[in-house]
Amino acid sequence: MTEQTDTTRRQLPLASAAASGCACCAPATPSTDGATAQVAPSAPAPAATYRVEGMTCGHCAGRVTDAITALDGVADVRVDLAAGGTSDVVVTGPADARAVRNAVEQAGYTVVS
Repeated sequence: MTEQTDTTRRQLPLASAAASGCACCAPATPSTDGATAQVAPSAPAPAATYRVEGMTCGHCAGRVTDAITALDGVADVRVDLAAGGTSDVVVTGPADARAVRNAVEQAGYTVVS
């Protein structure tokens, strides 16, 4: 283990971090009229709910989740499992509904609505 003999510490120059383009420290870019630029919040991704029959456990939910997650346009999949009943599968993102239905069926389950 190396012993540090220099006990003086330097403050890091925060202004130079902001000037170098650090995303978390960079100041807002002023507009030409002197006002501060505002970033508009992004719209939430679309979500669709599918009613799925045949899932009885977490393994079933995992199979459906994996099948849907592999599709283009899927940002997130949430399964509200009703073991032995009809479960809700919420798919977030602009995925094609027909592709989601096919993925569920290929995994061995039935979309009822």
